[in-house]
Amino acid sequence: MDNERYKVVFCTPALYSAGGVERIVTVKANYFAEQLGYDVTVIVTEGKGRDCFFSISNKVDIINYELNFEELWRLPFWRKILVFVRKQYLFKKKLTADLCHIGPDFTISTLRREINFLTQVNDGSVKIGELHVNRANYRNFDERNVSFVKKLFAKYWMKNLVSNLKRLDKMIVLTNNALADWPEIDNIVKIPDTLPFKITGKSELTDKRLISIGRYAYDKGNDLLLQVWAIVEKKVFDWKLDIYGNGNIEPYREQMKKLNLDQQRCHLFGSTVDVKREYMSSSIFVFPSRFEGFGLVLIEAMACGVPVVSFDCENGPRSIITDGDNGFLIPPFDINLFAEKIMLLMKDQELRCKMGANAQKTASQYEINKIGLQWKQLFNDLKR
Repeated sequence: MDNERYKVVFCTPALYSAGGVERIVTVKANYFAEQLGYDVTVIVTEGKGRDCFFSISNKVDIINYELNFEELWRLPFWRKILVFVRKQYLFKKKLTADLCHIGPDFTISTLRREINFLTQVNDGSVKIGELHVNRANYRNFDERNVSFVKKLFAKYWMKNLVSNLKRLDKMIVLTNNALADWPEIDNIVKIPDTLPFKITGKSELTDKRLISIGRYAYDKGNDLLLQVWAIVEKKVFDWKLDIYGNGNIEPYREQMKKLNLDQQRCHLFGSTVDVKREYMSSSIFVFPSRFEGFGLVLIEAMACGVPVVSFDCENGPRSIITDGDNGFLIPPFDINLFAEKIMLLMKDQELRCKMGANAQKTASQYEINKIGLQWKQLFNDLKR
């Protein structure tokens, strides 16, 4: 059974953007195909004519249905339902046909639109779902302007979702907290995200530079980080902050102006392919998320020997960071304490080096050979 050459199909919305799910799906698909010799296919619905953001093996087949569900983001709520029903019908028809044709041993869903019908597809494959967000924020990430009708719809949606999750052969979550989030489900196991690169070398921690990597979106908390930096930059004058991510930067540029931040010391960048280079040339990594499913960028920074400062937001960071050992966990959302811990690390290189070394040891637990073997064992167990 150990040498079995499985067929594996991943279902995920897209591979063209720089998100954590896209990165993890790409890394696992590459590992399964290159290292384990599996026959791997990734099926997506978005990104017509766009290349994969992250490098993907030529041994991995990619099928794009070009359904453009992302069109729904721009539509009024009442029209979204009509367009969604039409696109979902096409999605089910296409995916059912392809799964029956491919005949995979395992179909792995990132639990997006296909979860509504995946367990009904009689292709003979074992159905696995992997969840990359915490339960409370699975839907409607920004709930500040949610109507009563939308809340009712979300409640119905969650009830239907739980019913579909129970039908999976196995559900994967990333943290112990996430295990506890789903008491109704007994087919659940934890397998954390994996490091996307090998641990080689580490930052010297001498560059007076903080970095943060995450989408320009409410849940990622870059607005909170700019408030933190407004405190820090007035007390420490020779460090800078660089933020990287995809999404709409303009609201954050406006916030910088309102906070009167020094634009020579605080920079907002788009996505970067070579994230490892950015970690290696930084001395502190900051993670201001309001909520997380895991926090892939945390273990990436830690793998490069960079100490981290993070809000103790729901789920991810507390499963990775040991406060005071490999970084600092800040109670949500204590702006002043976050700034204080940043400045402590800025002023104490010995502390940075000690925490950075501990961070790298922690990150080694997430190397692909270790996490990949957990997936291999799961496959073997499910096929017994």
